[in-house]
Amino acid sequence: MKIFWNRKTETRLIVGLGNPGAKYSFTRHNIGFMCLDAYAKLQSVAFAKRRVKAQIATARLANHDVVFVKPQTFMNLSGEAVGKLFRQHKVKPENLIVVHDDLDLPVGRIRVRQGGSSGGHKGIDSIIAHISTAEFIRVKVGIGRPQVKEDYDDNGVIDHVLSQFTPAEKTIIDKIVPMTGEILGSLLADGLTATMNKFNATDLRKQP
Repeated sequence: MKIFWNRKTETRLIVGLGNPGAKYSFTRHNIGFMCLDAYAKLQSVAFAKRRVKAQIATARLANHDVVFVKPQTFMNLSGEAVGKLFRQHKVKPENLIVVHDDLDLPVGRIRVRQGGSSGGHKGIDSIIAHISTAEFIRVKVGIGRPQVKEDYDDNGVIDHVLSQFTPAEKTIIDKIVPMTGEILGSLLADGLTATMNKFNATDLRKQP
């Protein structure tokens, strides 16, 4: 189906971060892919491969032209695809939304913010490098840190982010994924401040 863009509106770019390949599908590092897949399915749009090293879907939501992006490089090179699409669609930094995992948030927490450092997240580092600004919106989905403090070194963190959620965590993630869709819808319809006020205090660990 051919998409006819409304040139009077500013394109929103929504990026989910993860690693391509079946072996990574349900790992903590791929929560960005999981959330974006679920939201795209809810909006009845399908991803297709393109030349910019990404799977892309397009939609018209909340009176915005929206491009969903799942980079198909590995995580550390996510900015290659994002940078090309960012420039191609002349996206403003505040109209770029990136959904990604966050070690410093426990499973059950989500934080929405604009700008700031990468917090050591290599995918975010790559995006900042390729678009030359950090002033985009992040939807940070908690994956927690390794349970053993001795595993907080680089090797322990890598093992952790590439591991799957425990059965108890999976129960919470099953609620987090659709909530992330609500957050994306709110960002498109209501803007950043309203979305932060509504969702940043939510803790699904405390909900039945």
